[in-house]
Amino acid sequence: MNVRAIAAWTLYDFANSSFAAVVFATIYAAYYAMSVVGNATGDGDLWWGRVISVSMAVVAVSSPLLGGVADRAGVRRPLFVGFTLLSVTATAFMATVKPGMVVWGFVLGVLGNIGYNAYLPDLAPRTHQGRVSAWGFAVGYAGSIAALLTALPFVRAQAYGGAFLCTAGLFTVFSLPAFIFLPQPAPGRLGVWEAARDGVAEVFATARRILAFQDLRRFMGAYFLYEDGVNTVVAFSAIFAAQTLGFPMERLIVLYIVVQISALGGALAWAKPIDYLGPKRVVMFTLLQWSAVVVTAYFVETATQFWILAVVAGTGLGAGQAASRTFLASLCPEGMEAELFGFYSLCGKSSAVIGPLVFGGISHAAGGDQRAGILAIGSFFIIGLVLLARVKAGGPTQG
Repeated sequence: MNVRAIAAWTLYDFANSSFAAVVFATIYAAYYAMSVVGNATGDGDLWWGRVISVSMAVVAVSSPLLGGVADRAGVRRPLFVGFTLLSVTATAFMATVKPGMVVWGFVLGVLGNIGYNAYLPDLAPRTHQGRVSAWGFAVGYAGSIAALLTALPFVRAQAYGGAFLCTAGLFTVFSLPAFIFLPQPAPGRLGVWEAARDGVAEVFATARRILAFQDLRRFMGAYFLYEDGVNTVVAFSAIFAAQTLGFPMERLIVLYIVVQISALGGALAWAKPIDYLGPKRVVMFTLLQWSAVVVTAYFVETATQFWILAVVAGTGLGAGQAASRTFLASLCPEGMEAELFGFYSLCGKSSAVIGPLVFGGISHAAGGDQRAGILAIGSFFIIGLVLLARVKAGGPTQG
């Protein structure tokens, strides 16, 4: 095991978590929607939905190409460094976005999110991937909190550009070990275009093999929908709190930290129940929980009510992530583990394309009524629940 590479991987998780916390989930999201675009009639929701949907659609289309090129053409390191620097640069330039600069803010948001999501190679050997993922998960939480606390003085001073520059700085510094210690790839055996073509062909072949199993088809369809719902709630929760409930920007930081802690608590609290109740029951329970959260959000009137709701949502976030992965493992045909979880990861990356457009479009059509938008997202959880109920717990069946 390359200890230096694994340490670098965990530090990179610290680095890119700063982007997720500051840009995707809190400060830039709220600043862009509320101040840059203006959200009195839902225009900010519409544009932020476009930022998320366009960037994730690009990631979904490009990931098979990048995966194929990275390994077959021997360019893992340049791709990794290049996309990281794309996200870092976009984050730094967010400091230049002023009210009214809608298109420039859109472009930077899309580029930053593409760079953040597009390509992350595996640095750990298969024998250590479980524990390394756990370390990265824990360090990622620390990165989120550190980035938000670093940004807090700038937010209080309404100097949002400083917050984005600090985030870009954190992202850069804690990415450097990964740039240095990322294992060198094997020499490329194919040209770039050939490698890209083979990568896409492999993804389609993998999809055909996986979707030949009825229960895996149903699970992947359910997962795509309910994960889209979860990602949409995360992407718009800060904007909803700021506009509908009047949260000041600094309180959004505390809100995100509380949700992260409750997500970690939810994952830990449900660890044993997943084993003795079964992961399917736990996932279904969390989908009922998410459905209740979005319906309750429609009626929330006070900050205290929203704080309580955020904690409940956080516990569902952590438990749902853990149980979904465990449930998929129980459905996995022997010998298909690597390709199945690779496809699962691709499905997760693709599952933030529809929901943001739905939320933003409905909020805009309703003249800025975000409650209507959040209620519509409940359908993602309900349909996902119906599809998941048809999956047989206990192993895959072909057909």
